[in-house]
Amino acid sequence: MSFDSLGLSQELLRAVKQQGYTTPTAIQMQSIPAVLNGGDVMASAQTGTGKTAAFTLPMLQRVNDGAERQRTPRVRALVLTPTRELAAQVQQSVSTYGRYLPIRAAEIYGGAPMGKQTAILRRGVDIVVATPGRLIDHLERGNVQLGGVDILVLDEADRMLDMGFKPAIERIVKTLPAHRQTLLFSATFSGAVRGLAQRFLNAPQLIEMGGSNAAAEAVEQAAYLVDSHRKSELLSHLIGSRNWHQVLVFTRTKRGADRLAEQLERAGIRAQSIHGDKSQGQRGRALNAFKRRSVRALVATDVAARGLDITGLANVVNYDLPNNPDDYVHRIGRTGRGGDHGSAWSFVGGDERRQLQAIQRTVKADIPLQVLEGFEPTQRRRSGPPPSRRSGPPPRRPSAAAGRSTSSRGPGGPSGHSSRRPS
Repeated sequence: MSFDSLGLSQELLRAVKQQGYTTPTAIQMQSIPAVLNGGDVMASAQTGTGKTAAFTLPMLQRVNDGAERQRTPRVRALVLTPTRELAAQVQQSVSTYGRYLPIRAAEIYGGAPMGKQTAILRRGVDIVVATPGRLIDHLERGNVQLGGVDILVLDEADRMLDMGFKPAIERIVKTLPAHRQTLLFSATFSGAVRGLAQRFLNAPQLIEMGGSNAAAEAVEQAAYLVDSHRKSELLSHLIGSRNWHQVLVFTRTKRGADRLAEQLERAGIRAQSIHGDKSQGQRGRALNAFKRRSVRALVATDVAARGLDITGLANVVNYDLPNNPDDYVHRIGRTGRGGDHGSAWSFVGGDERRQLQAIQRTVKADIPLQVLEGFEPTQRRRSGPPPSRRSGPPPRRPSAAAGRSTSSRGPGGPSGHSSRRPS
């Protein structure tokens, strides 16, 4: 199936084609026609499967069709996201695919100048992409009116609930028209997400693509048992000995991210940290430097686990295992995107074995626990099978990406650009 068969306008198809995409992903094939039909949609798919384009493309078409019928300036679509990075990613998608449409959009999030956002909103926009907290700030100041919204999108709904945004979402929804189209996109359909859908969606079409381990299938996974105080040393060794030009590293805390970035710098490895206490300008500069490869290691907290889209990222390191196993899936989903191969490495301290076991249950896979020569742990080992001793890369195992040559295909599939898929 091609994008031509999904009912999109010529302007959108032209923009999609210019990005080198011809074949929609599974979530796009099901979601785009459903959204174009005008009903509510509740869709689940793992990171890296094209969820953003799955709602952005049909949303743009419906907004444009409504604007052609009635040219009264108003916000016609609202997209709520949990993080600044994800808001920026959605805004980029709106800009890229809507380039041939007379649609104006604004990205609204904390850490950016309030005055500049206010000026953009007061000039009038068709689409607002926002984080809940900053949007409420603008609502309280009367900078934006949402009484004319036709489409509400709750993007990464599970993450918004995890971050405590439910009261903010409820407050925002009260300002919207009761008669509207609501789209809920999430990586998982937890009980809390289903409860949110029952409150705000009307007889939604349910679309579920894959299980909780879907994102992990295209990623080779391995774990190293190591003393906690030697994790930084192990990371420096792997970056240097394996010549990693780019590695995204996840820590549990903001302070830990800053400290690790400093330790890597002292070891001669260019590194920067990115987390919620950084301004949007600082986060943007760090991410851009990482994408340009002038920074070799980007150290992030889970606030950045969603919304980071880095083309060709080959390695992700879980320096600290996350407390929530679902966060592990989103972390490693930064690699192995669009059919590319990726590797995920987890450092397991003596007190993190239970977290590793919880992760393995979530992804429904055995993640080999190894000991790297020269980094044998001295901390007392907890019960469980002994780790294997290895010095090489993680073992290959059957996966969605197995058996395909990475050198003969582009980012989207075996035939290069002809099968690339939008994210």
